Amino acid sequence: MPPDTIADGRSVLTEEAAEALLDGICFKTGPPRTVGVELEWLVHDQSRPEEGVAAERRATALDGLRTLPLKSALTFEPGGQLELSSPPAASLTACIDTVAADLAAVRTRLGAHGLALAGYGQDPWHHPDRMLHAPRYDAMEAYFDQYDDTGRAMMRTTASVQVCLDAGHEEPGPLGHGRRWQLAHLLGAVLVAAFANSPMRRGHPTGWRSTRQAVWTKLDPARTSAPAAGGDPRAGWTAHALDAPVMCVRAEQGPWAVPDGLTFREWIRHGLPRPPDRTDLEYHLTTLFPPVRPRGHLELRMIDAQPGEDGWIVPLAVTTALFDDPEAAETVYRAVKPLAETAGPLPAPGNLLWLNAARHGLADPELRATAAVCFETALAALPRVGAGRAVQDAVADFTERYVLRGRCPADDLRVPEPEKDPRT
Repeated sequence: MPPDTIADGRSVLTEEAAEALLDGICFKTGPPRTVGVELEWLVHDQSRPEEGVAAERRATALDGLRTLPLKSALTFEPGGQLELSSPPAASLTACIDTVAADLAAVRTRLGAHGLALAGYGQDPWHHPDRMLHAPRYDAMEAYFDQYDDTGRAMMRTTASVQVCLDAGHEEPGPLGHGRRWQLAHLLGAVLVAAFANSPMRRGHPTGWRSTRQAVWTKLDPARTSAPAAGGDPRAGWTAHALDAPVMCVRAEQGPWAVPDGLTFREWIRHGLPRPPDRTDLEYHLTTLFPPVRPRGHLELRMIDAQPGEDGWIVPLAVTTALFDDPEAAETVYRAVKPLAETAGPLPAPGNLLWLNAARHGLADPELRATAAVCFETALAALPRVGAGRAVQDAVADFTERYVLRGRCPADDLRVPEPEKDPRT
């Protein structure tokens, strides 16, 4: 048997091959051309959202969605959250039109069961039982149980707006992938603050504008943090991914093993409990949850799900305009660059900048002032990226209602005295 094969014929993955693979697939550079969005939603009773939905009723309704002729991919999270992932779109307008049509179909079908989609970053009232019992989620829950119930809260009760943008040019400049990577980790804190929409958990205030982001800061930093700042993004992400703990070792039959403290690099070197192959590395990448995840494109994961039927359009439009319009990208980079001093040496989301964003939202003076510049810049850029009048008006309304007043959607739900810090 050749030395580079395993008994079942799979190719052995060497450390050098893993590094080359990561180097090639995680940042696919070129002119930014496409945009996408992944929307997670909580599913609540249409008329009594504060009351729980029976698991059987929820399962019946969600199963009925599988026959809908959607252009977006429809999936479900462990707690029954619904996710729509758009196909890559050639423009912001095309992305919005596709997802809006799919959402309308989903809402109509759910409405027949008396259910509705709800946009909160963290379910304000409920902590449902886990609905999905595939080996992946069994292993994930076992892994995260070492972080008390925080992992279960993340899996079952959180929802987000994830904006997907091309990695950018290979060459330096406003649209270069290195600049966009750095921008994402500074602007990301502004997006957390501006769109924070999860101030409650189990019916009580938590003291955070974004409880969802607070939950992420408590979970396994080796899995949920960004790579160390500075240097080449490819090299940084490659080292980060290989040195991250393995969440699970997949098996064809039976439960998946949950190793204790085994990094992927160590798995390659020692070959136990079995030698990993390329599919294991690709799967490992799906179990890493940094605020910005390179998947060929950049997946920005820090934005809470938004209130209202069309609230998701504002973060999608603002983020796309600030990243993909060259003039806006240059302006906003200069605006957010001073935030690096507050962030300090720790990576997002565990540094002071990101914690301030999650706890205080735009009540933080530094984030409020920076957000005002960012949103004004986005408003000027939206016509240049082809956004229609309705999208421009929605961003302008959000800017006036929240950003210029130092508020975020969470402030519409907040009550005066928080009960406790959800990270303790």
